[in-house]
Amino acid sequence: MNQVQINGIQQVGIGVSNAEEAWAWYRKAFKFDVPIFQDSAEAKLMTRYTSNKVESRHAILAMNMQGGGGFEIWQYTSKTPLASKEKLKWTDLGILAVKIRSKDIYKTYDHLNTFGATILGKPEPNPVGVKHFFIKDPDGNIFEIIENDSWCFKNKDLTGGVLGVVMGVSSIEKVLPIYQQHFQQVEILADEKKNWVDFNQVDNEKTEFRRVILQASKKATGAFGKLLCQTQIELIETDYPSRNVIFKDRNWGDLGFIHVCFDVNGMHELKRNLKEIGVEFTVDSENEFDMGKAAGRFAYIEDPDGTLIEMVETYKIPIIEKIGWNLNLRNRNPQSTLPDLVLKALTLNRVKD
Repeated sequence: MNQVQINGIQQVGIGVSNAEEAWAWYRKAFKFDVPIFQDSAEAKLMTRYTSNKVESRHAILAMNMQGGGGFEIWQYTSKTPLASKEKLKWTDLGILAVKIRSKDIYKTYDHLNTFGATILGKPEPNPVGVKHFFIKDPDGNIFEIIENDSWCFKNKDLTGGVLGVVMGVSSIEKVLPIYQQHFQQVEILADEKKNWVDFNQVDNEKTEFRRVILQASKKATGAFGKLLCQTQIELIETDYPSRNVIFKDRNWGDLGFIHVCFDVNGMHELKRNLKEIGVEFTVDSENEFDMGKAAGRFAYIEDPDGTLIEMVETYKIPIIEKIGWNLNLRNRNPQSTLPDLVLKALTLNRVKD
């Protein structure tokens, strides 16, 4: 493989205290009701981020089949996950919020309000003029609900999967080449610094922020590129004097957004390209990982503030687990997406509440 291909955001990792309860909430709130895998095992390769100790965990990768990235709902089973000692602020460094796509922002607002989510504000425009609002889940994680026009399939549900994340960074200039050049979030939709009215929902200090919103190409590549849809990364920077690192003195897998994960073809080349700018893989399964019926290669890097970015090159994935239909992706053309029939077959695994 001579060319790196970023096919979208595969998932965002969410550390929770109870995976089944969290997933039940995400199914009702956001319709993340199709499990790609459920697996319990030891995280042997992650000891760099688990205090040099092998910890056990239970993980669920759940998708919304209208399109977008998934949630990797991650629960320690060998210890009690820790919350941040400091109250999390919008001025902190790390993954602050996950962007969830909406077909109709006002109907989605009404649904989540009726459902009992903690609504932080009413829909209002972001720097690009797109309506959005923020909510909190029962564990205090912030989600940005935002109108979007990039979908794979459409049904009656109001929300889709992950569009992207909001990242607090100390220097946009340092982080921009990583996301724009190497993770191919090429287009700059907005780049401006001021006090933002729409951030009043999440920032009590009414701080001045520089916001850069990046967007990937609409072209769908890779086996699951059509399902993952177009992505956005929003970087925010401020001169606020005290900026807490969200996972300071805590481990990967503790409570909160633990990583953002990109779906990749060409992992060897990506590793070489990142090394050329001084960014090393800190974790690399190298040949293959095995997570139940799914398999592939995964790796991690840190951005300049220590926020974890995961990369996964998928080799095998279960399509219909009940009948043992597993799809081998090793020899596929990385430019081509899976047929709609195969993607729709994943809905046969849907969990109905």
